[in-house]
Order: sequence, then C-alpha cells, then structure tokens
Amino acid sequence: MRTLPTATRRLLETSYTFSSVTPHLKRVADRGQTAKYLFKLRDGKTIETVVMHYDATQRSRARTTICVSSQVGCPIGCSFCATGQSGFDRNLSEAEIVDQFLMASRDLGEGQRSLTNVVFMGMGEPMNNYAAVVGAIRRWARADTLNFSPRRVTVSTIGLVPFIERLTAEGLPVNLAISLHAPDDELRSRMIPVNRKYPIAAITGAARAHAERTGRRISYEYVLLQGVNDSVEQANRLAKIVNHGLSHVNLIPMNPIEGSPLAPPSKSRAQAFQAVLQTAGISTTIRATRGLDIDAACGQLRARQLQSAPSPA
Repeated sequence: MRTLPTATRRLLETSYTFSSVTPHLKRVADRGQTAKYLFKLRDGKTIETVVMHYDATQRSRARTTICVSSQVGCPIGCSFCATGQSGFDRNLSEAEIVDQFLMASRDLGEGQRSLTNVVFMGMGEPMNNYAAVVGAIRRWARADTLNFSPRRVTVSTIGLVPFIERLTAEGLPVNLAISLHAPDDELRSRMIPVNRKYPIAAITGAARAHAERTGRRISYEYVLLQGVNDSVEQANRLAKIVNHGLSHVNLIPMNPIEGSPLAPPSKSRAQAFQAVLQTAGISTTIRATRGLDIDAACGQLRARQLQSAPSPA
C-alpha cells in the first residue's frame, strides 16, 4: 500500500498478520474435484484442510465443501484414525479456523465455484475447542464479514454430551454430526475410549434434543471396518438406535492407513449394511471415497509429512 507513509507501512509489517495460516503443501485428485492443503501455522505446526467439489444430482445442487480442522492433532485416540496416531499438540485459535476458509477461498479464485458448505471433520475434536469453533461460526455468519449461514455448517463430534447440550442452547441452527461407528457400548468403548464416559444412549439423547430444538437433521457418521462393525446383525442394532425422525446415517468405508490391520469392507458388504438401514426406513448413504492417492483421509498427509521431516539436530 504505497499511499501509506513509510513509518505506517513498517508498523503494519511488524504488528499485523495477513493470515494465521500459510500454504505449505497442496495435492489435487479426482480430476480436480478434491484438493488437500497442508497449512503451516506461525509456530511451525501443520494442519490439514480439504476442499471437495460435488456436481449436481437429481437430489441435490452442486456444492463445494470445505473440511476444516479445529485442533493440531487429536486427543481422542480412535483406533481407526490417522490423526489420533500423530498425537495432540494444541487447540487452534478462532483466527486459524477462520483463515482456513479464507485461504481456500482465495485459492479457488474467480474461475471455480465458491465454498457453499463447511464441515468440522478435519483434524481434532471440535467440541474440545468449543469457544474457538463457535466463535469462527459466528464470525463467518456476520453480515460485515462473509454472511455465511450457520445452516451450511456441520459440526462433527465423537459425542461429548455436555458440549452438544451447550451447542443446542446457543440457538445456532448448525447441523450436528455424531461419529458413532458402533451399534453397542462394548464395541464402541474398544474403538473410542471416551465412550466409557459418554455412552451411546446419552449421546443419541443429546442429539435428538438438538434436532428437536433446531429442526436440523442429525447425521450419524459410521466408519465401516471389515469384520469389526459391518455385519448385517450390527446394522439391525444400529437401526434401532438411530431410528428417529430427523436422522441420517452416513456410511464411510475406512480409508486404509499404512501399518494398520484395519481395512474397509467389500462394496457388496457395505451395500448389504446400507440395505438393512434403508429397509428400516432410515435415510442412508455410502460416502464416495475421495483422494486416496493424495492421503485425503484425516491426518494422513500430515502424518506422512511428519515422517519425512528431518530429525532435529
């Protein structure tokens, strides 16, 4: 800004940051429909952000979704998640969450579709960084910033019941996604240790209350693991748990993780699981696998980057 005095420009340079995230690495897949960013933060830590373009179908409009991170790493420790294997460093600031959206928007430029949806399904447990996540949603929504409706934001959680209840009380019409992944407490506690504190009944009860208060549909995320949680019997048990009016089940075949014994089921087995839920009258989709060749599953790109980084002297 050459019209400003030199002293003012120097002051701005030393005291103002244009963005709290800096592009470090970008990978593109699916013929340009998926882009994964590794952003570097001011303290040298890295986070992942993914942008996915979806073409219009008979049931939905074309959309461009950004999957943002809320933490550096994750403290939850789910057995099937690459992010958890990398450990936990810290929460992101509100600015670092907001700037993922802004930086991706700038990279899209004028020649591509603009961002239409936000999902907090990147690195971290959003409810463990509650104030910054809600602050970012409110900042996006302000008329003098982006005027981005909370109705186009989905917050995913492993099921931290007190924070689900707190979010419901906020009055924000955000969509809630519950990372369920098992139809019973015994299995879920082995997969997700925090289930011992917040069992399935408490989580689904809080989710139903959120749906009733906001009128927004609850999405139950269910990662399909071959021979672990993908049987027809388990599908029947899941149907009994999530069979309420404003609910949808999103089946996610696991993205393979290097060194993990866990694997995704066959396509026919996933479809058989889906058929059970649909027969029970439950809206169900199988999420299309995106970006396997660019480590698009949460935490994979960062994990690979950390592995390849030189060790400190």
